[in-house]
Amino acid sequence: MTDTRQVVVVTGGTRGVGAGIARSFLAAGARVVVCARRPPEEPVEVAGESAEFRPLDLRDAAAAHGFFAEVAADHGRVDALVNNAGGTPFGLLAESAPARQAKIVELNLLAPLYASLAAYEVMRGQEAGGSITMIGSVSGTRPSPGSGAYGAAKAGLENLAGTMAVEWAPAVRVNTVVLGLARTESAHLHYGDEDGVERVARTVPLGRLADPSDVGDACVFLASDRARYISGAALRLHGGGERPAFLDAASVNH
Repeated sequence: MTDTRQVVVVTGGTRGVGAGIARSFLAAGARVVVCARRPPEEPVEVAGESAEFRPLDLRDAAAAHGFFAEVAADHGRVDALVNNAGGTPFGLLAESAPARQAKIVELNLLAPLYASLAAYEVMRGQEAGGSITMIGSVSGTRPSPGSGAYGAAKAGLENLAGTMAVEWAPAVRVNTVVLGLARTESAHLHYGDEDGVERVARTVPLGRLADPSDVGDACVFLASDRARYISGAALRLHGGGERPAFLDAASVNH
């Protein structure tokens, strides 16, 4: 019997936001393949359905090409790609070596480019085409002190997605989820202890950080037929954004 479920690849899908995205697709009934340089510490699964792990260094364009060709050969197709892999440690630009900044750009901009090009080679020949979703960041829409190269790469990623949406239409839709502050197992590395996380959460208009499942549900929608006319879009997933600092300053005088 032919398996008609969607085949979805989630890069960096072994932990954090990526694992949440993978679980959302599993819950929606998709066959999910996650990739990273190292395997997950525990299975990425929902209700007995597990994501398949395959190792991949996304910074290697040839390896990315081979990866997607193998997934397509094994599963018959690739319906959706979510470019989630990325990240950065904190570091001021003047205090960071140029080689370090180059690696951050490579991971957050070039790696998604390589994965998208490889996925496109598969999707372009499919009757139903495919969908690619970039996981961007609000760091790419505003100054990003402490993560300047990361913010610049994420700005470039959103622009890249828009270009892909034009060049690869109508076969492949390409969109970006522009993510704000998220709560993952590593949130304490950025925001401190639980009190620090809660203080940061209170700066978000909706009063909490994004859960990985919030990101996953948005990705499932963008990959679905309900988003069939959405391409080249940037979905702001930030809980209302950031409260402008002048409002707090002005409240002192009222």
